[in-house]
Parts: sequence; structure tokens; C-alpha cells
Amino acid sequence: MTPFKAPVDDILFTLRACGAEGLDSWDDDLMTQIAEAFASFAEAELAPLDEPSDKQGARFENGRVRMPDGVRAAIDAYAEQGWCGLTAPEEFGGQGLDGLALTITSEIFSGANHAMQMVTGLLPGAIRVLQNFGSDAQQAALIPELAGGERLSTMALTEPGAGSDLGRIRTRATPSGDGWSITGEKIFISNGDQDIRNKILHLVLARTGAADSGVKGLSLFACLSDRADGSRNPVKVTRIEEKMGLHGSPTCQMAFDGAEAQLIGEEGAGLKGMFSMMNHARIGVALQGVAHATRAHAIAAAYTAERQQGRGADGKPVTLDQHPNLAHMLAEARAISLLGRAITHTAVIELERGANPALVDFLTPVAKHFCSKGGSRAADLGMQCLGGYGYLNEYRVEQTWRDARITRIYEGATAIHALTIAGRMAQSPAGDAFANFWAARVDPADLAIWQEGRAALTNPPEQAEDFMALTEWLLCRALAPLFDGHAGAPAVARYIDRQAYLGPLSRDRLAG
Repeated sequence: MTPFKAPVDDILFTLRACGAEGLDSWDDDLMTQIAEAFASFAEAELAPLDEPSDKQGARFENGRVRMPDGVRAAIDAYAEQGWCGLTAPEEFGGQGLDGLALTITSEIFSGANHAMQMVTGLLPGAIRVLQNFGSDAQQAALIPELAGGERLSTMALTEPGAGSDLGRIRTRATPSGDGWSITGEKIFISNGDQDIRNKILHLVLARTGAADSGVKGLSLFACLSDRADGSRNPVKVTRIEEKMGLHGSPTCQMAFDGAEAQLIGEEGAGLKGMFSMMNHARIGVALQGVAHATRAHAIAAAYTAERQQGRGADGKPVTLDQHPNLAHMLAEARAISLLGRAITHTAVIELERGANPALVDFLTPVAKHFCSKGGSRAADLGMQCLGGYGYLNEYRVEQTWRDARITRIYEGATAIHALTIAGRMAQSPAGDAFANFWAARVDPADLAIWQEGRAALTNPPEQAEDFMALTEWLLCRALAPLFDGHAGAPAVARYIDRQAYLGPLSRDRLAG
């Protein structure tokens, strides 16, 4: 198996190329040190557990979830080194750094061990929810525990009859004493229970309005796994799902049976609070896709550079990577990794800049869509490059393929994000912000093609995928020049050349 090597140079290159150095918060020396330090930790302690955790898997025993061997010790080390609180405010025990630092560590963590990254991946988002919507008392009680890794967090939205349609949520919250009582069932809850930490913060979306009140009747709650007296809150796991991938991350069905909870923010404004966490999570999922694309390319490049097959024009033996069809596949996987990272880094940098929230609203679902599909595509290409060996466990690219597949589903399926862009954002101020931002960064002829496709949007449900393809085509063409002089420039150029027809084709399909 090809050992995991964190793509530190590529990550830092792309952040700088996309404009991070223009932010007041950017400290190049500090970010380099963070990247190198976390890379060393991930390569030494996180990545070696990825394959054995996949094979052993999480287990549900006697009503509790048992994690694979070694995970607790690795998470203990992660917390002790301060990584849980990287972006938490200093007054609550965090490091007080911005989202760029988290962007660096999140991708590296996902590439080293996606399943384990899921254990701590929601901590920054939970802290942000509490910062933005929590009371002073809630912030003081919970943020230090989250920042220190003493308490982990979940996001409890989905129900058996309410997947992406949150208006169908039936879990009910009713006033009880000086708090609330939650009763209902949630499914697909990542790390709803584990034996790493006894303390968990469940951020629960529950109905406080009438049954027919839709999303306006939803409120957000902090439901702790533990009561003030130390007893367990009546929140229990009823089963964990048997999944294709991410075996080391338990996906739980959970029952809330009159569980004690506290309202976060205003009653009826739960969706606003939860979306602040979901948008953070979507950037994280985009980076998971980038991480898988990078990992799949690394494995395939190493294998094809060593495996000899056939002969070249001079009659001498050649390695697989010298065959044109393999070279094309390797280049595509490499380009997906580089361009997906650039799209996501652009969104994060603009988020940190804070001057153009409409642009960030547009870029976030595009990044999630492109990178999640790209991670699966690159993993598939990696398997193909290895031939029969790619289908075996030995080289691990098949695990990359299995683990990457979920990114196209959770935190909003790809079709939902495409419809969001085509149906709600394209003709809104967000669409204008997107066009204005790229106007000075892209060939005017390319922008004109995108604008023509935008103008032709008359039936978003039917046209969503074409418009998303057109949008991603424009972004790739706009970002490709950033890689001039970079080692991956030939792969990006080849990818752009091979995709050149997609923009005009998508526009023409949109126009009917």
C-alpha cells in the first residue's frame, strides 16, 4: 500500500494563489507550521489506523457503540495537541485562528482517515452555532468543553420520513420546567454514540410549532447526553447502520424519549441556526472530496510509475504511466484534485474576507457539488489505473472509492445543490455576485457563454445539472491560470482541453 503523504505544498500553494495572502489574518509562517505539524501527526498517528479501522469497524454492543482499536488514543492525542479548538475563541480555551487554518487540517485529516475525521469534524461548526446563536451561559458551559475535546458533537436533523425535506420533521420539543423536553427519532446521525467520550452535544432540530407549520415551526436545541447530576439523558442509540464505506464511523439511529434540552436562539428560527452549521459542514465535505481525489491519484501515480507493461516506440519496456490512456486518467484525477481545492479555497477565503456573503452563498454548493463528484470520479479512475489490483484491498484505492461515495449524498445530495444554484441562486443577487467576481478573472467570451446559459434558465428542475456543469466549466477555466508554473499545470491544461466543449454544449442544451 502507498503510505499516506499529506499534500502540504499543494494546499499552501493553492491558498496563496487564491488570495489568502491578501487577508489581514494570514500569517504565512504560522500557516506553514500548522500544515507541517498536522501533516506529521496525521501521517504518523491517523493514517495507520485507516485500513484496520475499516476492517474492524464500529460495533454496537449492549446499547453502546464501540469504536475500532486505537481510535480513542488517537483522538486523545488530537485533543491534547489543541486541534479540537483550532478556530474556537481564545477566551473559551481555543486557538482563535480563522477558517484557513481549519481548511488545511480538515483536508489532511480526511485524506489520512476520513472515518476518524468524522468524529471531530462537527466541533468547529457546533462552536460557531453557539457563538452566533447561543446564550452567554450556553457558550460558557459548552464551548470550552468542545474546544478542549472533552465533549463531542452531532447534528441531528434527518428522520425516517424527513430526509432532505426538513418541513416533514416530526420530532417534538415541548416546554418543561426551565427547559424543553424532546421526543422523537432521528436517523443517519454520525457518531451519535461512541466510547471515546461520555459527553456529547446533540444539536437537534425539533418541532415547536403546529404539525403543519413546515420549516417555520422548527427550533434548534442543545441536547446533552448527560444530565447535570451526572446521569444519562434519555437519548439512546437503537442501531448502527451497515454501510458500504466509512466503517470506522458509526452512523446511528437514535431515540429521544423526553430528553432534557435547551433552546438555542429563538423559537421557530431553528433552520437559520442549523444552516450555519450545515454550510460549514458542506465546505468540509468538499474538502473530503478533494482529499479522496488527491489520495486516489497518489496511489495510482505510484503504482503506474513502477509497473512495467508493453513497449514504447523504441521497443523498450515502458511503465503504465507512459501509455496515453493511463496518462489521461492520471491527469484527470490530478486536475480534479487541484481545481476542486482551488474552488473550495476561493469560497473559504471569501468567507473569511466577509465582504461578499452572496458570493459565498453561491460558491459553497458549487464547491460541494464539484468536489464530491470529483472525489468519486478520481477514485474510480484510480481503481481503473491499477486494473485488477485496484479491485483488491491490498492497494486501498477501493476503500477510497467506498469512502468517497457518501460525499455525493450527505450534507445535501448533488442534485439538490444543482437545483439550489439553478432554481434559487442563479437569478438572485448571489448569481450577480458570482458573475461580477469572475468578470475580471476569466475570458469575457467564457463569461458570455455562462451568462447566456443563465438567461436561458426557464425550467430549473430540468436544467439544473446542465447549468451546474456550465458553472463548473467556467470556474475551472477561470482558475486554471493559477497553476502556471506548478507541477500540476500540464494535468490541468490537459483537463481543460478535454473539457473545452462542455461549456458551449451545456449552454446550447439550456437554450433548447
